[in-house]
Amino acid sequence: MKNIKEDERLSRLNHSCAHLLAQAIKHLYPEAKFWVGPVVEEGFYYDIDLGNNTISEEDIPAIEKEMKKISKDGKRIVRHEISKDEALDMFKDDPYKIDLISRMDENETIISCYTQGDFTDLCRGPHVDTVKELKNFKLLKVAGAYWKGDSKNQMLTRIYGICFDTPEELESHLQELEEAKQRDHRKIGKDLGIYMMHDLVGKGLPMYLPNGFIVWNELENYIRNKELKRGYLHVQTPPIGNVELYKTSGHWDHYKDAMFPKMEVEDEEFVLRPMNCPHHMMIYGNDIHSYRDLPIRIAEIARDCRFETSGSLKGIERVRTFCQNDSHIFCTLEQVESEFKGVVDLILEVYKEMGINNYRFELSLRDKEDKIKYHQDDEMWDKAENMLRQVLNDLKVDYVEKIGEAAFYGPKLDVQVKPAVGNEITLSTCQLDFCLPAKFDLKYVDKDGSKKTPVVLHRAVFGSIDRFIAYYLEETKGNLPLWLAPTQVNIIPVNIEYHLDYSKKIYDLLKENDIRVKLDDRNEKLGYKMRESQTNKIPLTLILGENEIKDNTVSYREFGSTDTTTVSIDEFISKVKETLKDKKGNI
Repeated sequence: MKNIKEDERLSRLNHSCAHLLAQAIKHLYPEAKFWVGPVVEEGFYYDIDLGNNTISEEDIPAIEKEMKKISKDGKRIVRHEISKDEALDMFKDDPYKIDLISRMDENETIISCYTQGDFTDLCRGPHVDTVKELKNFKLLKVAGAYWKGDSKNQMLTRIYGICFDTPEELESHLQELEEAKQRDHRKIGKDLGIYMMHDLVGKGLPMYLPNGFIVWNELENYIRNKELKRGYLHVQTPPIGNVELYKTSGHWDHYKDAMFPKMEVEDEEFVLRPMNCPHHMMIYGNDIHSYRDLPIRIAEIARDCRFETSGSLKGIERVRTFCQNDSHIFCTLEQVESEFKGVVDLILEVYKEMGINNYRFELSLRDKEDKIKYHQDDEMWDKAENMLRQVLNDLKVDYVEKIGEAAFYGPKLDVQVKPAVGNEITLSTCQLDFCLPAKFDLKYVDKDGSKKTPVVLHRAVFGSIDRFIAYYLEETKGNLPLWLAPTQVNIIPVNIEYHLDYSKKIYDLLKENDIRVKLDDRNEKLGYKMRESQTNKIPLTLILGENEIKDNTVSYREFGSTDTTTVSIDEFISKVKETLKDKKGNI
């Protein structure tokens, strides 16, 4: 989908359409007052104080009808420049506009406003020439928004919309929105019983249901097994830490605003863990290490907590508690390139097996002018950035450099993945760190007997498992590959009275072979149960009747197919087990 803000013509069109919306609202609700109506990536919105009135989704058609009526009149949109005093007088009955005008820069003596017919609004512009250009629009939704984004202020009504030059562009965009709606992991997660949220538990605190925990567990086992083969050592650390731990690491100074408030217990201060590196630093420091021990790859599926604002929360894509597929690799300076290459190789291997093809690499570097955000050590930064750059060049990996996007302790590699719908997300990261090992006074004994500080690579392949599940549900529309599907096989007897015993026999055989199977023994019609099996996106559905009993076979359909295949029981089990072993999508 297009980013409206980045397209000059669409930005102007949508900005103008926000004024068209406000004019229509003023006609229908004369007491309405307006805060701001900016252009956003998805189109535009306007925040409105409706007084004693309310607007719901049911009112949208009437508002659109009034907007079309105004647009048909074809009035010109005229810019006026007035003084600050004139503006204060013009909008004297509107406290929202008075607030905007009062907060303008003292040097801003000339203020612009735009008039279209009987409606004038404060605005910098620019706008289109006439309201006649605003024919191809659609109001998308109604929401609430606090004035100035402050929960202590009044709740305003926010109406979202979109506008294009042609009806074809609008229709295409609306189809994309519908596709995005069908792919939304929040809808799929609910439909498939993956996770739930409840305000009584807390916003942004997901609870994984039995189906979701199966998916979670399979992903956790998948990445852990890959790490074990590559020499990672898995640990478990507490999701809480002493505030002094984070002061030592430097996170307290840089990230405390994103942490949950500290807790005071028995003269100690604790905080919910926002990241795992300080714990892993302590584990490394628990023993004496020789250069022969390095690299040491410490890994953990670790639960972290960060206080995200309620407005930024989104399903399990953005939450307040999440599990990172985290690792910290402690190595010598000479091992950095090979270890960094090993991380990139692992990322590419996982992406290939998971069918992730649309991605790009970003090398995030510091902003040398920023003396506050970044650890001050020019030699360290130059060395670290050049190392990562050299490895990416050697691997012949295409990447872009992003100045000012590094972590405070070192440069990092981010893998930006483009989902089927929506904006890019960061899945995998790898960060080079000379800073934290020094802060924790970590050492290893080198060949000559001297003590040296190791270098650390922070890396996460899945990023957080929560975000990865959200991404993968949307990418597959919930049609998960066989190895990830909560239910892999659904057995439906054609007739409960005659075919249930045989179905139970097949059920037991599949269970014995560690295949996740369900038996639908409800007294419902066959067609109903088949449709429900498809709705639940179960990869394989067995239909067992008289012929299957007679021939000692099974007949199955794959999700999304109307073709039925009949094979022996042994062949079916063999096909399923082979598919699970190879992590293939279908048998």
